[in-house]
Amino acid sequence: MRRLRIFTWHVNGRYLYYLSHLSHDIYVPVKPGRPPAYDGLPTGGFPWPDNLQEVPVDDVAHLPFDCLLFQSPTQWDTEQHLLLSDAQRRLPRIYLEHDPPRLSPTDTRHAIDDPNVLLVHVTPFNALMWDSGRTPTRVIDHGVTVPEGVRYTGEIKLALAVVNDITTGGRQIGADVLETIRAHVPVDLVGRGSLAAGGLGELPHGGLCEFEAHYRIFFNPIRYTSLQLAVCEAMMIGMPIVGLGTAEMATAVQNGVSGYVDTNLRMVVTGLHRLLADRRLARHMGENARRYALERFNISRFARDWDDALALVTDSPQHRPTRRDRAIPASGDGRVSHEV
Repeated sequence: MRRLRIFTWHVNGRYLYYLSHLSHDIYVPVKPGRPPAYDGLPTGGFPWPDNLQEVPVDDVAHLPFDCLLFQSPTQWDTEQHLLLSDAQRRLPRIYLEHDPPRLSPTDTRHAIDDPNVLLVHVTPFNALMWDSGRTPTRVIDHGVTVPEGVRYTGEIKLALAVVNDITTGGRQIGADVLETIRAHVPVDLVGRGSLAAGGLGELPHGGLCEFEAHYRIFFNPIRYTSLQLAVCEAMMIGMPIVGLGTAEMATAVQNGVSGYVDTNLRMVVTGLHRLLADRRLARHMGENARRYALERFNISRFARDWDDALALVTDSPQHRPTRRDRAIPASGDGRVSHEV
């Protein structure tokens, strides 16, 4: 497809990095002082490519974009009216929803209610739980890359959790789960704000995989959120995964094959103990995790899915999303996202 000029905001640095693997130009607004959402390209070890560019907010309304990519209700409700021209606001639009619904897991209507906007969910679970109303939807599964040559070794007989803001995220993020598990199993913690929870601090994006590859297990204590990109990356280097059998973790980790997931914490502890005690089993499950990740979280598949979505909204008016697009192939594995 033709190369597009896409305008979006910085919301999730990791996801923005993977979006930059598309063969399109992506423009991100920046304000003096770099406040949240207007901090341009974040630091943290990301190797930002040339197709991702910062734009001063005063220049945004004068630039020729082909598509708008929204990623938060504030951007949709307020920011677009402050930044964009009338003509820009009539451009093809995609809303990228990163999270499952919070107010009610089953009865929350999505903020976007527009048959001419494509709503993209990052997991099938999220698409299932949101009430998307009349807005057409599709799922684009995560796509990730890992540093060349970094592979799981697992010689450190500990589990590692990678969670940002665990002390402020509440039960959703699973601080209490981590505390419970740590009473039975040794678990190190890294991520933004982790020092306050007895963790090791935050690691740069480029160094995380190399650091975690030496740990025996990747442990995810999160109850209810989208599938962590860090989980996908850990699987890609060949780490076995243990966590809660909730949200998309229930499909990403094949229980007893690539790790262990359960809603019973006793079973989670059992799985952790089993892998800590048997390095050969951990390596075998990690190899299974890597094979699965190479298929499901392949960055080329991710880019193709995004190209399909962008082509749908930009090619011509008759290809703009409508109600008939409610059932669309979600990803390279052939799964389909249906609005029910």
